[in-house]
Amino acid sequence: MSLVELIGQADERGLAASGLACLDRCVPLLGGDDEVLRPLWAGLADDAGAEEWGERLEQVRGKLGGDAEFGAADGEPGRAGTGDFSGSGEDEAVLLARRMLAAAPVEPSDSALRVWADACSVAALQIHRLLDPLKDAGDSVDARREGRTEGMSPLVAAELRRQITVLELLAGHGPAGLRPALEVSTEGRRVLRAVVSRRSRRRG
Repeated sequence: MSLVELIGQADERGLAASGLACLDRCVPLLGGDDEVLRPLWAGLADDAGAEEWGERLEQVRGKLGGDAEFGAADGEPGRAGTGDFSGSGEDEAVLLARRMLAAAPVEPSDSALRVWADACSVAALQIHRLLDPLKDAGDSVDARREGRTEGMSPLVAAELRRQITVLELLAGHGPAGLRPALEVSTEGRRVLRAVVSRRSRRRG
């Protein structure tokens, strides 16, 4: 199935894990450490209630300096600058990552999580497209999500695989899929951290 189809069929836990994994891989852009989202992952494993999820989310936002100006009212998390990949790609990538965090639902209902997971999927692919030193040949990340993968750049291709893998793990294994999903996300975070570090060194 395509990524779009997998998101469409995911349950609440799968949707929350999908959005959280996308955000987790992009933590290097927010200046966070590797453990900052662990309370939210733990909540998914422990079946934490909506109130506990909301409390943990607000704590994470406090640690990462989430600002209201990056909220959902400022546009969908994945849609900032979707037609323009020139200029300061890293600045736009940071903005997309902050919007992902700001748009996370405090009350994690099925409908709210589905919107968030879908937007995070787009945003994470956009971020990897912006930061990839090699050009992605596709017109948009929507085509990639729908299964049209010709000419993908390496970072985008790897991010697409990780998003699909996380959703497949949760669909196939339920709560037992959370640990391997976190491992997949950890690998992706290390890759993006290395990319951001290389770009920083080149600027320096």
